[in-house]
Amino acid sequence: MLINVPETVVPDALRGMAAAHPELAVDVDNRVIVRGDAPVAGKVALVSGGGSGHEPLHGGFVGPGMLDAACPGEVFTSPVPDQMVRAAAAVDSGEGVLFVVKNYTGDVLNFAMAAELAEDEGVRLATVLVDDDVAVTDSLYTAGRRGTGATLLVEKIAGALAEEGAPLERVEAVARKVNSSSRSFGVALSACSTPAKGGPTFDLPAGELELGVGIHGEPGRERRPMMTSGEIADFAVEAVLDDLRPTGPVLALVNGMGATPLLELYGFNAEVQRVLGSRGVPAVRTLVGTYVTSLDMAGCSVTLCQADEELLRLWDAPVATPALRWGR
Repeated sequence: MLINVPETVVPDALRGMAAAHPELAVDVDNRVIVRGDAPVAGKVALVSGGGSGHEPLHGGFVGPGMLDAACPGEVFTSPVPDQMVRAAAAVDSGEGVLFVVKNYTGDVLNFAMAAELAEDEGVRLATVLVDDDVAVTDSLYTAGRRGTGATLLVEKIAGALAEEGAPLERVEAVARKVNSSSRSFGVALSACSTPAKGGPTFDLPAGELELGVGIHGEPGRERRPMMTSGEIADFAVEAVLDDLRPTGPVLALVNGMGATPLLELYGFNAEVQRVLGSRGVPAVRTLVGTYVTSLDMAGCSVTLCQADEELLRLWDAPVATPALRWGR
């Protein structure tokens, strides 16, 4: 592993992020990443966060058109309420703050506590829970479905609307719409290794894969012998479509889990598009890359969002963050 010691992985990364992105205000000690021009007058602020190890989620999505602040926790561990309260105070312009929370028990509890504390300090707050994973329900870390790839879509689309000056209620409603219109499914080809453990966090024998894996390595639907890219796409996309049942075009995210090269992701996307075409579902926008990861896990996930004209317009709106950038 390319680290000094496991205990300083997160602050070391934050120092490196601060050096690479002077447009961000990175508080290494308090572990809060804020867009440099915050608070932005007349604008609802978006705050998210979660355990480190999923980069570029969330810190890589801080900037105009997306998040106003992100709170990184320890690896695979929720940030603490103090981080979230500090972030909300740093970005609140008086128009309110939207918390975007992935459905993991620690995140849910800590963001709920932070919301109470921030509201006591006069911040007007709303919270949207992301729970898009169709693979399993009530996993090791969650009650209900896990929050995965749709988090990026919620942060981008709601962030674009907030950038336009929409009120908190409207930004919250669009964020909820994106989540309810999205479904995801992940596949692991190898286990991930945390810095503290220094080795695989779960046992996945060579020549096998985990269908429906979670972003912390939680078990999925089933384990099978290795499959081809086309066979994986058949299984994953069908699982998403059978649950989402779209009646129109979709926005597709083909995401790498951390150790899958773009050569393979683009090949997998070709198979995803094949399956969508066979089901008569047009993908009117497709994003391929490594965005919601699980440290060094080899594998991929598919997220589909049924997209109307409003969601597509907001998806296409300019964004300027370290990990997502277009239209500027």
